[in-house]
Amino acid sequence: MQGMQEEEQQIDDMPQQDAPNACDAPPPPPQPEHGEAVDESDPAEASAATDELSQWRERALRTAAEYDNYRKRCVKEREEFTRYATRGLLEELLPILDNFEMGMKMAEQEKGSMIYIGMNMVKKQMQDFLAAQGVETIPCEQGQVFDHNLHEAIMSEPSEQAEGSILRVLRPGYMLKGKLLRPVNVVVAAPAAADEA
Repeated sequence: MQGMQEEEQQIDDMPQQDAPNACDAPPPPPQPEHGEAVDESDPAEASAATDELSQWRERALRTAAEYDNYRKRCVKEREEFTRYATRGLLEELLPILDNFEMGMKMAEQEKGSMIYIGMNMVKKQMQDFLAAQGVETIPCEQGQVFDHNLHEAIMSEPSEQAEGSILRVLRPGYMLKGKLLRPVNVVVAAPAAADEA
C-alpha cells in the first residue's frame, strides 16, 4: 500500500507539461477556395487578383440578371398561354357562328315562329359564351375609314364616297382580349370612274 502511495507522489512531483491547446496554436494560413494564394506585397499580383475578382463579380451579376430576365419571360409566356389558350377553338367556332347568323337572317322573315325564337335563344347563349371568353365584335359601319389593323378589304367598288372608306361589311371581325382574332371583311370605295366624253 505504501508502494502505491510513493508512485502517486512521484507522479505528482513530476514537472507538469502543458498539453497542446488548439486555441493557442497559430491559425493555419488562409487557403483560397480556387487558385493559388496571392502575395499581397506584390502590387502586380494584387492588381491582377483584384481585376480577376472584378471580372468574376461582373459575371455573377450578369448571370443573375439573365436568370431574372429568363424567369420574368417564363412568367409572361405562361400568362400569355393561359390568356389565349382557347384561341384555336374560337377561330374554328367563328365560321359556325357565321353560318348561324345567315340562318338567323332567313328566319327573321317569320319572327313569331318557334324556329326563330329558338334560334334567337341559341344566339344569345353563343354571344354570352363568347363574351365570357373575352371575344368582342369589332364595330364596323358603312362610311367608316378603312383600318388595315382591323379590316381586310376583299374587294373595291367605284363609289361617290371617299376613297378607302367602307361600303359594306361582308363578314364580322372579332377581338380576343384586346388582340385581333379575325379581321372584318369589307368592301371599300374606289374612286368613281370618270364619265367618258
